[in-house]
Amino acid sequence: MRQTLRTEVLVVGGGTGGVAAALTAARAGAQTVLVSETPWLGGMLTSAGVAAPDGNELMAWQTGLWGQFLRAIAQRQPGGLDHAWVSFFTFEPKVAADLFAEWVKATPHLTWIVGDLPQAVLRQGDRILGVEFTGLTIHAQITIDATELGDLLALGQIPHRWGWEWQAETQEPSAPVAPTPLTQTYPVQAPTWVVVLQDYGEGATAPEILPSPLWEERKFSGAWAGYDPQHFLNYGRLPGNRFMLNWPQQGNDYGVGLERLVGSPQARQAFCQEARWHAQDFACYIQRHLGRRYGLAEETFPRFPASLGGGAYALHPYYRESRRLIGLTTIQEQDILPNAPPPVDAQGHYTGIAIGNYPNDHHYPGMELPLMPKSIRWGGRWTGTPFVVPYTSLIPQRVEGFLVAEKNISVTHIANGATRLQPLVMGIGQGAGWLAATAIRQGKSPQELVGALDLRPLIQACQQGIFPFFNLPLQHPEWEAWQLRTLETFDPTLPLPWTVAIAHPTPMTVTAGMQTLRGEFVKLGEQAYQLHTDRRLWPLVTLHPTVNERLQTYRDGQPITVTGFVNPYAPWIRVEHVA
Repeated sequence: MRQTLRTEVLVVGGGTGGVAAALTAARAGAQTVLVSETPWLGGMLTSAGVAAPDGNELMAWQTGLWGQFLRAIAQRQPGGLDHAWVSFFTFEPKVAADLFAEWVKATPHLTWIVGDLPQAVLRQGDRILGVEFTGLTIHAQITIDATELGDLLALGQIPHRWGWEWQAETQEPSAPVAPTPLTQTYPVQAPTWVVVLQDYGEGATAPEILPSPLWEERKFSGAWAGYDPQHFLNYGRLPGNRFMLNWPQQGNDYGVGLERLVGSPQARQAFCQEARWHAQDFACYIQRHLGRRYGLAEETFPRFPASLGGGAYALHPYYRESRRLIGLTTIQEQDILPNAPPPVDAQGHYTGIAIGNYPNDHHYPGMELPLMPKSIRWGGRWTGTPFVVPYTSLIPQRVEGFLVAEKNISVTHIANGATRLQPLVMGIGQGAGWLAATAIRQGKSPQELVGALDLRPLIQACQQGIFPFFNLPLQHPEWEAWQLRTLETFDPTLPLPWTVAIAHPTPMTVTAGMQTLRGEFVKLGEQAYQLHTDRRLWPLVTLHPTVNERLQTYRDGQPITVTGFVNPYAPWIRVEHVA
């Protein structure tokens, strides 16, 4: 007999945005049901294997659930988070999956159902009423699509986009003016099926990685050209001498027949099988060229009978782009660039709910797309300039009872290159969950909240930053006051401020796992520093605003003492305290 459930909020998809949406809605008091395909929650961060998140790395933007996650994972991960050079935070996928599962299970008002797939969206006119799954039906006041590919958008016939927009439509400076070989070959960015290698040690002979039916050695020729092979592997180094392979240059990005992702279930399955084989071949190529000390890290992911992944292979591809909602607001390239206009509604009210900062980054195997730059040097290294996602990009134009919470927000193909990253998607999910709970509490549709939504509880209760201040992290005693003050005095005609005049700098701290080194400060240039000890030269980087300010005042050759996290694989010292 088919089971039927009723709830206030239904979240479909247990990925990065889905788990954030479900936790936030339930913590806000809404009766919530979360339905995930696998027992591993976290999506990109866990089941897709990208346990090396990009973006929102600066201390000032570690707010909301993203900041909570970083603090918790740093406590749980043996050996800390400093292992790779693509990210400041790498961890075992299982550690993060276990953390999300514990959070969900400990949250009142939240029911978690595993293993059901959506088959149909319940719709009456312009209102979504819930979802029919393989084994049950769930009726909900608000349904949130947090699937990896925006599946509910298609099932519910909710207006959405797939593919490119042309410059005449969006006036985006990086958009093509007409179809090109690139746009015709790749309607969306290429996914990656992550595979994890293990270093079995010098002299060891790991089990042979066999080639797949798609094997062509020339596909990977020159994959790490310009890199020392060990430095190439350390790109995504994980704890336990393991290496996450998510390599874009003749690596395991796969983009053959991308239209199959939005075709029949059989077509999607065929694409996934090929992408998984492509990852297998890349691992085989590495082993053949770098030696049998490297083999598959077989214990990284669980094995499920119906999955193409498991063992050393992620449970599903890392999807960079999905179907994209046509919402009340569409984020364009102009909205993510420096000095972008602030997000506002028709009445000029501020609508920002989540901060992102990643440089606009697109993946097309063997091809490149020139994009407008949005990077600056800060903390001794390059980072992206901040931007803000409006809650109106989560709401359909006409369909009620429905929100999105993943890469399926209302965004152009070009701007998706900056909005798709894990920390921002977690912030988007948190915003969607809070928006759903607020609508339930007030007895309104999300559309009816526009123009009258009080964002203060998002700041106060969720500790979600909505104004991107480089020099004001959550740990600063003035953080909440400045977020609220800026909201109250917001001027829609001015760009968002990036710094504020705080009374005291953010305190510098020393915690477990840090090391102290002394030596001579070397200033290579603006925002380029090294520490010369009696043994070696260490690049100095920081995520801490006070440390960033202090490093800019040191003179070349000046004695300096730094305390922080030493990463020998990047290599660098992530400085948390200077004296």
